[in-house]
Amino acid sequence: MVITADAGYRDNVVSHRIAESLRTAILDGSYRPGERIRQEDVAARSGASRIPVREALRMLAAEGLVTLVANSGAWVTRLTMAECAELYLIRERLEPLLLRSSMPRLGEAEIGRLAELTEAMEAAGTDVDAFLRADREFHLSSYAGAAPGETWQIIHRMWNTTQHYRREFTQRAARAGAGNGASGGAGAGGGLGVTHLEHRLLLDCVRRQDADDAERVLVTHIRRTRLELEKHPEIFAP
Repeated sequence: MVITADAGYRDNVVSHRIAESLRTAILDGSYRPGERIRQEDVAARSGASRIPVREALRMLAAEGLVTLVANSGAWVTRLTMAECAELYLIRERLEPLLLRSSMPRLGEAEIGRLAELTEAMEAAGTDVDAFLRADREFHLSSYAGAAPGETWQIIHRMWNTTQHYRREFTQRAARAGAGNGASGGAGAGGGLGVTHLEHRLLLDCVRRQDADDAERVLVTHIRRTRLELEKHPEIFAP
């Protein structure tokens, strides 16, 4: 009985380790949307059996990063343009609510970290990976003061599912900014200047505890990405 418990504990630890490795690879773009994740390959790389690999994939499916198909396998979640637009529309409505709930509970340390992340995003220049890491932490940290619940879980899942498409938006914006010799301009057509400004405005709203302004800025921030992505149907091609 003890051996079984120990074996179960080891499998659980290995499952979490494998899930973390795959999660990082999916979020940083090493796996593409629609790419198959073969259990046997993951098991071989990790030196584990397929049991913890299957459990790791179930974890990632619950997080929105992987789509499991019965008797077939696992694929990195891929969205159609309509699905992506729908998720962004939901985000436009839910994230401002979560930010409003979070803001009163963000202290000086948390706001200071948001300021550091704002600087980090601007300093990233055309380094898309650095920008995306700071951007993700900035937004999710701004919601961290809200009580854990369904809204936070839904938003976190949608951030995972739309990660690839934010990367596409950011890459286009970074290239446009580099082509113009500056980061100014609007949307992906003119670099990340407006994105940086919106982050600055959000930070100012949090500092002033102005939830109404914060909601307006955040809605515009999310909507602008959605509208830009809708101009590029090729992003969603299989």
